[in-house]
Amino acid sequence: MSAKAAAPASYKGWAGIKRAFATPSAMTLLVLGFGSGLPFLLIASMTLSTRLRDVGLDLGSIGLISLASFFYLLKFLWAPLIDRYAFPLTAFLGRRRSWLLASQLLVGLSLAALAVMRPELGVTGLVAWVLIGSFAGATQDSVVDAYRIEVAPAAAQAALAATYTLGYRFGLIVGGAGALYIADFQGWTPAYLWMAALMLVPVAATLLCREPVAPEATVVRRIDVVGAFWQPFSSYFRNNGVLLGLVLLLFVGLFKFPDQVIGVMAGPFYLDSGFSKSDIATVSKLFGIWMGIAGAFAGGVAVAAFGFRRMLLVAALGVALSNLAFLLMAHHPSELWAFYAAIAADNLFQGFAGVVLIAFMSALTDRNFTATQFALLVSLANLPGKFAGGVSGYLVEATSYATFFTLSALTVVPTLLLLAWLWRRIRDRAPEDPVAAAEG
Repeated sequence: MSAKAAAPASYKGWAGIKRAFATPSAMTLLVLGFGSGLPFLLIASMTLSTRLRDVGLDLGSIGLISLASFFYLLKFLWAPLIDRYAFPLTAFLGRRRSWLLASQLLVGLSLAALAVMRPELGVTGLVAWVLIGSFAGATQDSVVDAYRIEVAPAAAQAALAATYTLGYRFGLIVGGAGALYIADFQGWTPAYLWMAALMLVPVAATLLCREPVAPEATVVRRIDVVGAFWQPFSSYFRNNGVLLGLVLLLFVGLFKFPDQVIGVMAGPFYLDSGFSKSDIATVSKLFGIWMGIAGAFAGGVAVAAFGFRRMLLVAALGVALSNLAFLLMAHHPSELWAFYAAIAADNLFQGFAGVVLIAFMSALTDRNFTATQFALLVSLANLPGKFAGGVSGYLVEATSYATFFTLSALTVVPTLLLLAWLWRRIRDRAPEDPVAAAEG
């Protein structure tokens, strides 16, 4: 769909969100979001850690292996090449779709390779394919984010963020609950092979969708390869100023830290609490994902109605406090009501916070450098929690799950202090344009 989409005023409130669902670009993002969400748990999060725990690996090793998916955190490093060039072998598809197709095919290949790995006999091969898969998945995410921002006006970003999140959550359902169900009844190899085959769905969407129109300034300002790397960063600080720009980056990096720091230990915690893989699939990756979808739509409506500034406060507090719900599980192991309660709280606020953060980060992005700047922000949004998650297994083993969840909730304090400093330095636009640029 052309980047010259509908006027911003047509995306006001709930009616705008419903209207966004009817557009071809939103339907495309639904499927592309599915392709982004499908491999994440299989490569970088709970499904992989559950598999490793299921075959007998210790918590410390699981935490360290999770660091192999670090490419999801560093995608801004090669995003300038994605902004400047089409992928050579598929260049006929255009700048965005060429990278999409290449990355989606590589994700599918990595999932197929992970299917035949035997981590109980050695993890070298598994780690290698996790590295490859995370590189391909991170590249795919960068291009999808750029496509979303370029295909619609700024006023539509909260609505399209909800649309994309819906597809992403469907991908998480399949890569989480679907894979766990198959693993419980057929084994891990068939589970990963089925997931690899399902990557053909976003491949088909990439082949059928239209390339967004690149801004004219994008072509004019990119003089050489060196410029492709430094221009996105200089543009960001020119638009925001050095001090505000740095504080915004730090704030984005800490915003979802309380949730992300517990991510690696979630699967092992569920198993250690006495639940089967089918229980985990039903509660965490089926019921939980739908709760996340509800939270995402609530976030989209809230941003459209009230702007993102107040919603940043609500989301930050919600993400931190929802971690305390896991204390119910820690004190009531093997009791399904506690599992459902914890997952409901956690996923509602995850979904809510995700859409609020996407809308906020989209407001900070210069459309001439979409992939690079948004990839930088997304990487920062995940980087601190990812590294903390890598050592989280050792913290749990040294203390307890209950202590771990309590400490994770307290990590919201620096985020709230930064938001207090930013409060008068960021502004909301009118409700019909729910994402606002930061004031320098």
